[in-house]
Amino acid sequence: MDLTQLNERAKKASESTQKYFKKLKKNPPAKLDSIMADLHEEVFTHTDCLTCANCCKTTSPVFTSKDIERLAKHFRQKPGQFISQYLHIDNENDYVLNVAPCPFLTSDNTCIVYESRPQACREYPHTNRKKFYQILPLTLQNTFICPATFQIVEKLKQALILNK
Repeated sequence: MDLTQLNERAKKASESTQKYFKKLKKNPPAKLDSIMADLHEEVFTHTDCLTCANCCKTTSPVFTSKDIERLAKHFRQKPGQFISQYLHIDNENDYVLNVAPCPFLTSDNTCIVYESRPQACREYPHTNRKKFYQILPLTLQNTFICPATFQIVEKLKQALILNK
């Protein structure tokens, strides 16, 4: 799915996804995390993130203090130097990148800091995490960014029919 198609499909599905997530948050089934892990695994067996990298091109991860220390060490800098060169504090008081696309993304969609990358990048798109119901708003946003997330959410809506 190309990214223009993704945006159109995510827009069309947004209202139904919001309603679905509202029901899911109200009464998350005990098996939700297991279902999400299975769907995540299924979709990512045939997803190559290197052909897309839209997450790296359009959004910034949140950088924790551990991420900043790890990346500063990677670049042989002090954490303060890393912050002043690459990060700023956003309106939610989180450290995020100064620019998009990510300055660590190469032209072939690989990451020059892959082994040292932030935790948020390691876990993206977060569709296989525990207590998935806690990140439904983030997941809705990610359906516009990540084709795999869109597929996983659409498969979830088919696999787990919610009443009321």
